[in-house]
Amino acid sequence: MTTRIHPIDHFDHDLVQAAAHVARTRCRGDNHTMAAAARARDGRIVTAVNAYHFTGGPCAELVLIGTAAAQGVHELDTIVAVGDRDRGVVPPCGRCRQVLLDYFPALKVIVGAGDRVRTVLITDLLPESYVWADHQLDAE
Repeated sequence: MTTRIHPIDHFDHDLVQAAAHVARTRCRGDNHTMAAAARARDGRIVTAVNAYHFTGGPCAELVLIGTAAAQGVHELDTIVAVGDRDRGVVPPCGRCRQVLLDYFPALKVIVGAGDRVRTVLITDLLPESYVWADHQLDAE
Protein backbone atom coordinates (compact mmCIF):
# COMPACT_ATOMS: atom_id res chain seq x y z
CA MET A 1 0.00 0.00 0.00
CA THR A 2 1.33 3.43 -0.93
CA THR A 3 0.95 6.19 1.62
CA ARG A 4 -0.23 9.47 0.14
CA ILE A 5 1.90 12.26 1.57
CA HIS A 6 0.74 15.85 1.36
CA PRO A 7 3.50 18.41 1.93
CA ILE A 8 2.85 20.76 4.82
CA ASP A 9 1.52 24.10 3.57
CA HIS A 10 1.24 27.58 5.06
CA PHE A 11 -2.05 26.83 6.77
CA ASP A 12 -0.69 23.64 8.28
CA HIS A 13 2.28 25.60 9.63
CA ASP A 14 -0.21 27.97 11.27
CA LEU A 15 -2.01 24.98 12.77
CA VAL A 16 1.21 23.59 14.26
CA GLN A 17 2.01 27.04 15.65
CA ALA A 18 -1.48 27.33 17.18
CA ALA A 19 -1.11 23.97 18.95
CA ALA A 20 2.44 24.82 20.07
CA HIS A 21 1.23 28.13 21.52
CA VAL A 22 -1.50 26.35 23.51
CA ALA A 23 1.01 23.74 24.70
CA ARG A 24 3.39 26.48 25.88
CA THR A 25 0.79 28.68 27.53
CA ARG A 26 -1.92 26.33 28.79
CA CYS A 27 -0.28 23.01 29.63
CA ARG A 28 0.65 22.97 33.29
CA GLY A 29 1.94 20.05 35.31
CA ASP A 30 0.89 16.49 34.68
CA ASN A 31 -2.84 17.11 34.06
CA HIS A 32 -2.40 18.85 30.71
CA THR A 33 0.65 17.78 28.69
CA MET A 34 -0.62 17.80 25.10
CA ALA A 35 -2.38 20.39 22.97
CA ALA A 36 -4.26 19.87 19.72
CA ALA A 37 -5.37 22.25 17.01
CA ALA A 38 -7.66 21.55 14.09
CA ARG A 39 -8.81 23.58 11.14
CA ALA A 40 -12.51 23.41 10.34
CA ARG A 41 -13.72 23.22 6.75
CA ASP A 42 -14.71 26.90 7.04
CA GLY A 43 -11.18 27.89 8.12
CA ARG A 44 -11.76 28.35 11.85
CA ILE A 45 -9.08 26.93 14.15
CA VAL A 46 -10.17 25.04 17.27
CA THR A 47 -7.74 24.17 20.08
CA ALA A 48 -7.85 21.93 23.14
CA VAL A 49 -5.66 20.22 25.72
CA ASN A 50 -5.75 16.69 27.09
CA ALA A 51 -7.27 15.93 30.50
CA TYR A 52 -4.90 13.40 32.04
CA HIS A 53 -5.95 11.47 35.13
CA PHE A 54 -4.48 8.31 36.61
CA THR A 55 -7.75 6.50 35.82
CA GLY A 56 -7.40 7.47 32.19
CA GLY A 57 -8.54 10.53 30.42
CA PRO A 58 -9.15 11.91 26.99
CA CYS A 59 -6.29 12.85 24.73
CA ALA A 60 -6.14 16.39 23.35
CA GLU A 61 -7.53 15.20 20.00
CA LEU A 62 -10.64 13.76 21.68
CA VAL A 63 -11.17 16.86 23.81
CA LEU A 64 -10.87 18.86 20.58
CA ILE A 65 -13.71 16.91 18.95
CA GLY A 66 -16.04 17.86 21.81
CA THR A 67 -14.80 21.45 21.91
CA ALA A 68 -15.35 21.78 18.16
CA ALA A 69 -18.88 20.40 18.42
CA ALA A 70 -19.66 22.81 21.29
CA GLN A 71 -18.56 25.66 18.99
CA GLY A 72 -20.73 24.41 16.13
CA VAL A 73 -17.83 22.93 14.17
CA HIS A 74 -18.75 19.50 12.84
CA GLU A 75 -16.41 19.16 9.85
CA LEU A 76 -12.66 19.15 10.47
CA ASP A 77 -10.11 19.30 7.65
CA THR A 78 -6.73 18.94 9.39
CA ILE A 79 -5.55 18.19 12.95
CA VAL A 80 -2.25 18.21 14.82
CA ALA A 81 -1.15 17.43 18.38
CA VAL A 82 1.88 19.05 20.03
CA GLY A 83 3.53 18.09 23.29
CA ASP A 84 4.36 20.46 26.11
CA ARG A 85 7.98 21.29 26.98
CA ASP A 86 8.71 21.91 23.27
CA ARG A 87 8.30 18.22 22.34
CA GLY A 88 6.91 19.19 18.94
CA VAL A 89 4.39 17.32 16.83
CA VAL A 90 3.18 14.05 18.36
CA PRO A 91 1.23 11.52 16.28
CA PRO A 92 -2.19 10.42 17.53
CA CYS A 93 -2.39 7.27 19.64
CA GLY A 94 -4.28 4.23 18.37
CA ARG A 95 -7.54 5.12 20.12
CA CYS A 96 -7.45 8.65 18.71
CA ARG A 97 -6.68 7.35 15.22
CA GLN A 98 -9.78 5.15 15.34
CA VAL A 99 -12.04 7.89 16.72
CA LEU A 100 -10.74 10.46 14.24
CA LEU A 101 -11.32 8.02 11.38
CA ASP A 102 -14.88 7.33 12.54
CA TYR A 103 -15.76 11.01 12.96
CA PHE A 104 -13.83 12.44 9.99
CA PRO A 105 -12.89 9.79 7.39
CA ALA A 106 -11.32 12.39 5.06
CA LEU A 107 -9.29 14.09 7.83
CA LYS A 108 -5.67 15.08 7.25
CA VAL A 109 -3.27 14.61 10.18
CA ILE A 110 0.03 16.38 10.66
CA VAL A 111 2.76 13.97 11.80
CA GLY A 112 6.55 13.78 11.83
CA ALA A 113 9.32 15.78 13.41
CA GLY A 114 11.71 18.49 12.33
CA ASP A 115 12.07 18.71 8.57
CA ARG A 116 9.96 15.54 8.18
CA VAL A 117 6.72 17.15 9.36
CA ARG A 118 4.08 16.26 6.81
CA THR A 119 0.35 15.88 6.32
CA VAL A 120 -1.15 12.41 5.76
CA LEU A 121 -4.69 11.13 5.49
CA ILE A 122 -6.14 9.50 8.61
CA THR A 123 -6.80 6.38 6.51
CA ASP A 124 -3.04 6.11 5.91
CA LEU A 125 -2.47 6.00 9.68
CA LEU A 126 -4.95 3.13 10.02
CA PRO A 127 -4.60 0.85 7.00
CA GLU A 128 -7.00 -2.10 6.86
CA SER A 129 -9.00 -0.35 9.55
CA TYR A 130 -12.35 -1.11 11.09
CA VAL A 131 -14.78 1.63 10.12
CA TRP A 132 -17.52 1.74 12.74
CA ALA A 133 -20.11 3.33 10.41
CA ASP A 134 -19.68 0.50 7.90
CA HIS A 135 -20.92 -2.01 10.50
CA GLN A 136 -24.03 -0.22 11.79
CA LEU A 137 -27.50 -1.44 10.92
CA ASP A 138 -29.47 1.05 8.87
CA ALA A 139 -32.07 2.80 11.00
CA GLU A 140 -35.55 2.07 9.69
